[in-house]
Amino acid sequence: MRKLLPIVRTSSNPDSSGTHAGGRSALTCLYRCGNACFHEAPNTSANEYVGDVIAGAVSRRTVMQAAAVVTVTAAAGAAVVGNAPQAAAATEAADVTAASYKPGAGKAARGLRFTPVAPNTADQVTIPDGYAQNVVIRWGEPILRGAPAFDPEKQTAAAQAGQFGYNNDYLTLLPLGHGKQLLVANHEYTDEVLMFRGYDAANPTREQVEIAWAAHGLSAVVVEENRKNGKLTVVPRHPLNRRITATTEFRLTGPAAGSDLLKTSADPTGTKVLGTLNNCSGGTTPWGTSLHGEENFNQYFANSSRATDKRYGIGTGASERKWERFDKRFDVAQEPNEVHRFGYVVEFDPYDPTSTPRKHTAIGRFKHEGATIRLTDDGRPVVYSGDDERFDYFYKFVSSKRMKKGTSRAVREHNLSLLDEGTLYVAKLTGDSPAIEIDGTGKLPSDGEFDGSGEWIPLATATAKGAVSHVEGMTADEVFVFTRLAGDKVGATKMDRPEDIEPNPHTGKVYVALTNNSNRGKTGFAAADEANPRNSNKHGQILELTERWNRAESTKFAWSLFLVAGDPNDPATYFAGFPKGKVSPISCPDNVAFDPYGNLWISTDGAQLGYHDGLFGVATKGDRRGELKQFLTMPVGAETCGPIIQDRRVLVAVQHPGEVDGATVEKPASVWPDGPGKFVRPAVVAVWRTDGGCIGV
Repeated sequence: MRKLLPIVRTSSNPDSSGTHAGGRSALTCLYRCGNACFHEAPNTSANEYVGDVIAGAVSRRTVMQAAAVVTVTAAAGAAVVGNAPQAAAATEAADVTAASYKPGAGKAARGLRFTPVAPNTADQVTIPDGYAQNVVIRWGEPILRGAPAFDPEKQTAAAQAGQFGYNNDYLTLLPLGHGKQLLVANHEYTDEVLMFRGYDAANPTREQVEIAWAAHGLSAVVVEENRKNGKLTVVPRHPLNRRITATTEFRLTGPAAGSDLLKTSADPTGTKVLGTLNNCSGGTTPWGTSLHGEENFNQYFANSSRATDKRYGIGTGASERKWERFDKRFDVAQEPNEVHRFGYVVEFDPYDPTSTPRKHTAIGRFKHEGATIRLTDDGRPVVYSGDDERFDYFYKFVSSKRMKKGTSRAVREHNLSLLDEGTLYVAKLTGDSPAIEIDGTGKLPSDGEFDGSGEWIPLATATAKGAVSHVEGMTADEVFVFTRLAGDKVGATKMDRPEDIEPNPHTGKVYVALTNNSNRGKTGFAAADEANPRNSNKHGQILELTERWNRAESTKFAWSLFLVAGDPNDPATYFAGFPKGKVSPISCPDNVAFDPYGNLWISTDGAQLGYHDGLFGVATKGDRRGELKQFLTMPVGAETCGPIIQDRRVLVAVQHPGEVDGATVEKPASVWPDGPGKFVRPAVVAVWRTDGGCIGV
C-alpha cells in the first residue's frame, strides 16, 4: 500500500486534534485575520458553492489516471540563508519525504529546469543546488533620511515610520535604469507578541500601538543590482524611498467618493482617509503604478452591531489590538462610517514621492487578496480580484477608459483615473453534469469531464456623470460599499477562499488560487455541486478560466480544473493531467505569478502535509503542462509571499517567520534570519543562479 505524506498533528491542523483552519498556527490566525475561521462564515446566502463544482472534476480525472500514481517528492536542495547546517536541513527534509524525486523523460519546461527542493521543516530558506541567495531587506532597516538603525529594544513610532515595515507580503520591482530598480512591498499586519518584549495583549501602550500603525502600509525602496550575480542591495535614503503607514493621507476616488456612507466626523467630505490596513497581495499596472488589496481590515474595528458589518466579519466587542482605545475611528459605535473606508484596492505611484495614494471605490469593497490587470485589445484595463473568505466570490472590473502611452504629467493623471469608471462584475460558475451525479465523493460524472461555463454578472457601472446599480434593491453607492451583499443578491458562486487571480501574459487564460475550506460539505454548510472539489477541502486548488473569444472584457467564460493540491499519492489530487509520480506535493496555494516563459509560480500559505510552505513552478502549456516543481521552502512559521520571477532572479517575501503557537520575543520559535539571540524578522529574499544564468534554463 502506498503511503500518503505524513500529516503533522498540531493545534494548527483542524483535521487532527486541533481546531485551526489550514496549517496556520493559532498566532497567525489571531494576528493576520482576526480568527476569521473561528467565526461563523459571513456568507449565509444560498448561492451555489464553487468548491463543489471542482471536486467532482478532480475525481473523475484522477480515477482515470490512478495507474500513474507513484510515491513522490522532490530531491533535496541547497540551504543558504539561516543558521541550521545544510546537513541538518537534509535530515529534516528526509523526515517528511516519501521518496526521491524521479524526473521524467526529456527536459522540464523552459524556466523550470532545476532540481526540485525536498519538502522539509528546516529553519531557513532552502533553495535548489546551483543557486544562491541574500536577504535584501528586513523589518526595521532604515530607508528614509534621518531614520535610525533598527533597535527592537528601543523602538519608537517615529523610527518605524522611516524604516521598512513589518510582515512584507506583495512585492513588485519597477525599472529605474543604471542597474537600479524600485522595490515596492506591502506590510500586511503586525504581530505584537514577536515585536515587543513582554507585550501585554490586554493592555497595549500607546507607543506600541503607534509603532504598529507605522509598521503597517507600504514601503518603496530603491535597490541596486550586483553586476556579477542576482544579489540586490538597498540604496538607503534615496529620494524615491518612501513609507506609507496607517496614518498616511489617502484619497477616495470613483463613484462612491463623497457618498454619505463614507463621511465621518473627521472627514465630512467623504473623500479623505488616513492609512491603509492589511494589504495582502497586489498587482502592477501597465502605466507604472502598483495596486494593493486591503484584505482582513475587519479585525481592526470594534463594537459593531450592524448586519452589514457582520457580513464583513466585524465584531461586536473589543478588537484584539485595542486600537479603539487610542483613536475613536476604530470604534464603530463612535465612528460608524470609518470602517466603510477600508476594503478597497489601493493605487500607489512610487515614481512620484509627493503623490497621494488612492483608494478605488469602483473596484468594490471586500477582502481584496490583490488586483491584477489585463488590457483589452483597445487598451482598457480589466482588473481581477478575489475576496479571501470562505464561501465568497471573485470579481472583475472593466474600465471604460483607454490607457494612454507616455510619461507626461497629463498622461499619468489620465491613467491614474482609469480605475474610476467602468463596470464591476462578479462570477457565477455552472457545471455541465447533472446534479445527481455530483455526490461529494469525487465520483466521475458520466461525461468524463469536470468543467463548465460561467458568466460575469454586472453589479454597477460608474461613469463621469454618475453611477448606475444593476442590483435590484441596492443603490450604486451601496453596491460599491457593500459589494459582498450585491454578490449575494445576484447569485454569485461561492468559492473556497479565492486568493490571488492572475492572467497569463502569454495566453490570456486566468488562474484563480483557491487556498482551502475545511467547512466544505459539513453540516450546515454548502454541499457539493459541480464547481468545487472535495468535502473538507484542506489543500485547495487552482482554476483556469478562458474568457470567451479570449477577450478580457467578455461577459462569458469557460472554466476547468488546472490543479487540485495535496499529496500526489492521494487520488483526489490532479496536476493538469501530468503524471503524478513526477510532481512535488503542494498544499494551500495562495499568491501566483508568471515567469518570462508563461509558467505559473505558486506560493503557499498554511501547507497541511507536514512540511513548511514554499514556492513552486508549474508549466501551463505543452507536453509538460502540469509538471509542478518546488523551488524553495520557508523557515519555521513563515508563509511564502510576493513572488517575483525575473530572467535571472526570484524574489520572495518571507512573512511572519517564527509565528508559532506560544512563541514570544522571550521564547522564539525561529532564529531566522540573523541567528540566536536576535529578533525574528520578516524579510525579502533574492535567489539567483550561481553561474549567472537565467532561472530554470
